[in-house]
Amino acid sequence: MVVLLTYFMLLSDQLFKRKLLEIVGPLSQKKVTLLVLDDIATQIEQFIKIQLLTSAAVALVTWGALWAVGLEQAALWGLLAGIFNSIPYYGPLLVTTGLSIVGYLQFGTIAMTAAVAGVSLLITTVEGMLLTPLLMGRASSMNQVAVFAGLLFWSWMWGVWGILLAVPMMMVVKVICDRVEPLHPVGHLLGD
Repeated sequence: MVVLLTYFMLLSDQLFKRKLLEIVGPLSQKKVTLLVLDDIATQIEQFIKIQLLTSAAVALVTWGALWAVGLEQAALWGLLAGIFNSIPYYGPLLVTTGLSIVGYLQFGTIAMTAAVAGVSLLITTVEGMLLTPLLMGRASSMNQVAVFAGLLFWSWMWGVWGILLAVPMMMVVKVICDRVEPLHPVGHLLGD
């Protein structure tokens, strides 16, 4: 349902925007509403671009590192690392766990298992601690505690879909709170 709702909302973006502007009220409120909608679209677009860029980087670097270590099917694991990288916190953990098992099954030693898992953990840690915050800081300054709390809440509400959509939803809430005067304290709380 969430996928279909997201798809239809993206499909009818201009219609939704026009109808929302019709019902808002005076011209001053319409201007604020249009600014909010445009800001939301820009934030989400940049978020998606950053997710794609960082996931592609994680996939390529993981593939190269696992190939260098000698892991069979390194390209497949690089692809999985890139895909699962879009799931905050849990995705890299799943890939590292899977690589630990595969590393042990292929090499049979604790040292090589630790090396394979360590490579994956190092790559996702560097990406998560340096690359993504640097790029996301330009897109939207979100408080990491608020993002983590949002992830917990939305994963509890919607499961996997909540994990995937939590950050964009938090960005939407922050944009609205930053533009609507009575909600400025909430926007300040969600920001860096």
